[in-house]
Amino acid sequence: MTDTIREQILAVRDTGETNMFDANAVQVIANREGFYELVCYIQEHKKEYSRFILTGRTEE
Repeated sequence: MTDTIREQILAVRDTGETNMFDANAVQVIANREGFYELVCYIQEHKKEYSRFILTGRTEE
């Protein structure tokens, strides 16, 4: 996970618009905000995204 992806996740979280476990809603918000890297990251790395949401860790 890059610093850009991490910052985009935190920016979506800070909107308070959705539960961060609702990956589809997170992607919609990210797309609206122009966070295209995050949209692609969630699509391709759901396990890593979920781990970050649960633990705050970017690596195992």
